[in-house]
Amino acid sequence: MTTMINGHSSTPSTQAHGNGTAAAQNGHADHVFDSIADAIADFAAGKFVVVVDDEGRENEGDLIIAAEKVTEAKMAFMVRHTSGLVCAPMLPSRCDALGLPLMVPPEEHTESHGTKYTISVDAEAKTTTGISAHDRALTCNLLADPTSTPGHFVRPGHLLPLRYQPGGVLARRGHTEAGVDLCRLAGLQPAAVICEVVLDNGKMARRDDLRVFSREHGLKLITVEALAQYIRGKLAKEGGDWTIA
Repeated sequence: MTTMINGHSSTPSTQAHGNGTAAAQNGHADHVFDSIADAIADFAAGKFVVVVDDEGRENEGDLIIAAEKVTEAKMAFMVRHTSGLVCAPMLPSRCDALGLPLMVPPEEHTESHGTKYTISVDAEAKTTTGISAHDRALTCNLLADPTSTPGHFVRPGHLLPLRYQPGGVLARRGHTEAGVDLCRLAGLQPAAVICEVVLDNGKMARRDDLRVFSREHGLKLITVEALAQYIRGKLAKEGGDWTIA
């Protein structure tokens, strides 16, 4: 039986495809993963999508949702099933507009995947300590609100914005870029919320675990690579430039 998350349930597709790359380009699912087109539709409707990066990279799956779609209940679900280190990928121009410098200067950055953390933030108004599901959801919503200003936030806080790499997953195969790219494809504000899915024992959830988790909770499961292939196919068909800062 499928668990209800956003007011309705979802059951996995049983149709398999022999060519994963071609399937991704056409928006179809393969043996394990859902179609990018279906994931975008769910994402636009405010549902979480589980996104897996390459097995040779982090080999992790993140719960990803649009920042403007986060509610207290959805944040509580995210924290319950993840590491709890909730991050908010955003465009560099938006980080600059909100006065969010990098946590570590580029010359001092030693993290292996080049993740660009900014200083942490909380919403300034209508919050208490900033760590509750209510408070973090409000902070997410404010980060996505194009009318927000630096004065709407206190620093440091309990939410970690991340600077998106211009070019998205075509330039960097990270969850940061996948989150913002899903927002762009869904026609939403380019600010996402991400966190790594973990098992009950605290270990990282891997692909088989993520497949079970996604089906149990009625969530679409996709890969960063398939998302990149989808965007390539979209650009080849429609033209345009995916670079945005």
